Amino acid sequence: MKYVSTRGQIEPVEFQDAVLMGLADDGGLIVPESIPDVSDRLVAWSSLSYSDLAFEVLRLFIGDIPDADLKSLIAKTYGPAFDPAPAQTVKVGPIYILELWHGPTLAFKDIALQLLGNLFEYILSRTKGRLNILGATSGDTGSAAIAGCRGRAGIDIFIMHPAGRVSPIQQRQMTTVPDENVHNIAVAGNFDDCQRIMKTLAADLVFKRKYSLGAVNSVNWARVLAQIVYYFKAVFDVRDQTGAERVRVEIPTGNFGDILAGWYARQMGLPISKLILATNENDILTRFFSTGEYSTGRLIQTLSPSMDIQVASNFERYLYYRLDCNASRLRALMDGFARTGSLRVEADSVAANTAATAPMSVDPAILAGVGTQDDVLATIRKYHEQYDYLLDPHTAVGVAVAERLEVEDVDPLICLSTAHPAKFPEAIKKATGQDLAHHPAIDALANLPTRCVELPNDIEAVRKFIVKTIS
Repeated sequence: MKYVSTRGQIEPVEFQDAVLMGLADDGGLIVPESIPDVSDRLVAWSSLSYSDLAFEVLRLFIGDIPDADLKSLIAKTYGPAFDPAPAQTVKVGPIYILELWHGPTLAFKDIALQLLGNLFEYILSRTKGRLNILGATSGDTGSAAIAGCRGRAGIDIFIMHPAGRVSPIQQRQMTTVPDENVHNIAVAGNFDDCQRIMKTLAADLVFKRKYSLGAVNSVNWARVLAQIVYYFKAVFDVRDQTGAERVRVEIPTGNFGDILAGWYARQMGLPISKLILATNENDILTRFFSTGEYSTGRLIQTLSPSMDIQVASNFERYLYYRLDCNASRLRALMDGFARTGSLRVEADSVAANTAATAPMSVDPAILAGVGTQDDVLATIRKYHEQYDYLLDPHTAVGVAVAERLEVEDVDPLICLSTAHPAKFPEAIKKATGQDLAHHPAIDALANLPTRCVELPNDIEAVRKFIVKTIS
């Protein structure tokens, strides 16, 4: 399997080169040259352990790591760091909750970033190189990336977060890590500003190559690839329990990476009847799938801060496929979006001809909706009172939207749970009136010293900090 850029201006590269490149050198996102069809393997795969399933999926996309080494990397990744397993499906009332927060930082990002840290170390040990990682986080990515890269030889990691716009616990998870190769930066702006700084520096090829700049955000293809696996695992588990032929999957999302992994799984032949996209009031993605228009608006700070995003990085990958992999058309649309903050894509003919009673979508595979802060509090309260189950606010956004978009669909519903509720105790207390959200790993952070540098919302300030730190 080779990899190309959505913008079509790099030569095809192998997987390891794609991992180190992060953002494509032409400013686009790296995608596989083809998407394998595994429809004829589903029965054989359905009884595999998570690690064995990960090996079968990943090996289809990785041609330059020997099978024995890949198995070793996967076993190292999904061992004791995940308790009891990377992905647990539990029945809660009328739905199935896919718990993805059993890793070291209690967020779904661990599943991909633990693997990415091991991949970085594996590649660098063979090339004798160094890597300086620059990442941007709206909350959970930062702590998971740090956990995946802390203390690793040949790596320094710089994580930007928007000052005052992540939860206090998310901030402490990042800034209490004492390893010398970890550098936290609080940027005086929002997440989109952090993401813009990261992409601008990654697009400066002279700077990128001189300082061996890499990426851990979901612009890195390995992140999306690792997330494809848990869709297979969850669908197999629910089909085994229900006997259903197909399932629906709901995904709360801000940067479009998690739902994109589900879209790839569906393209590979996994029997997902619908992907249900859920955003909070920062609804650029919901508006796109409802109207075909992708346009920025005012950023709103919510109870689900990891989704407080206006410009979704991974949307470009999806758009590339919507344009039939036409890189020149994609470049023109993205250039226009950079100038105006808006672009438009027409609805699929299939979607345009759906029944009038069905929710409108520009893609027949994807429904979309908004979960407001009132929805979040009501849903957390409902699931605690009726089912004795705590949802974190991001998961609650998704559950609220999924319940609203039932449309008399009989396929079982899987809702992705992206973080442990202990990471958002204020929201849980506001919803339930009780101090219920605790976890020993979170409580242990309370009195630890922190390390973080505050910088202005300025590309050059971040560039200078990186150079000074490396020097």
